[in-house]
Amino acid sequence: MAANDPLNGKLVTLTGGSGFFGRHVAQALLERGARLRIASREPGKAYSLKPLANLGQIAFMPCDVRDPAQAAAAVRGADAIVNLVGSFEGDLMKLICGGARNVAVAARDAGAAAMVHVSAIGADAGSPAGYAEAKARSEEEVLHAFPAATILRPSLLFAENGGFVNMLADVIATFPVVPVFAPQAKVQPLFVDDAADAVTAALADPGRHGGKTYEIAGPEAIGMMELHERIADAQERERHLIAMPDALSSLFAALPGTPMNTDQWTMLRQGNTASGALPGLDKLGVQPRPLGLFLDRWMTRYRKHGRFAERTRDAA
Repeated sequence: MAANDPLNGKLVTLTGGSGFFGRHVAQALLERGARLRIASREPGKAYSLKPLANLGQIAFMPCDVRDPAQAAAAVRGADAIVNLVGSFEGDLMKLICGGARNVAVAARDAGAAAMVHVSAIGADAGSPAGYAEAKARSEEEVLHAFPAATILRPSLLFAENGGFVNMLADVIATFPVVPVFAPQAKVQPLFVDDAADAVTAALADPGRHGGKTYEIAGPEAIGMMELHERIADAQERERHLIAMPDALSSLFAALPGTPMNTDQWTMLRQGNTASGALPGLDKLGVQPRPLGLFLDRWMTRYRKHGRFAERTRDAA
């Protein structure tokens, strides 16, 4: 942490900050000396951040951004705001779009100097996926209320203990036969800490990044079948991967209780890669790290003998 860091000592509110991405953004901000206010419906999910903060550096508060009064309370006195609210369940227009509007209006009225709104690659007001439509509408609402906000559209995020790759790893480790949905679709996985660095870079220089929209994605586009194969290889497991026809995948996503809903299927089928029409991570000064840099090490715990696998092979 440098004393002359523009984020040092600044109060940053993270709405929706107790989620997977929010906790990583919080760590990146704490490292730069920022003071944090984690505002979410379940702030307790972020209590694990407490040991990383100095005395008085982090605070937690319950907040439902669908309520304008709660959004206003969350951003009061903050120098900057990061809105991370998102979900694939419930009234998405009210939560994602309406919530973003409430936060942006509150940030403007509170005189905040910077705001980052986390959207998603695939945000499209004309999409049949309600999530993609809500994300696109949320961008419009944010920029209308807070024109100097920075919009970030991340691709699928991965980390050692969370995100899209871990979800697939759990399935591949558990079942000998694994269905692969949208096997030809391309994804561009982004390391979550690189995405967090993009957030802090935008907050640190709102004069340069404010009012702009960035697509932030990993350095390589990978087909879904190839991604499954790479994970299985890293786990040293023989798996029968079955390419699922779109019709069956659509039916599966429509069933209740499945790990993938219709919106997620619709967006996966379209692919999750940067369009190239918008600036990317390089314009934020971030060099994304490839999945291959981490995959072999992270998949060790999924191998038959876990961390003892290499020792077992050496002994043989």
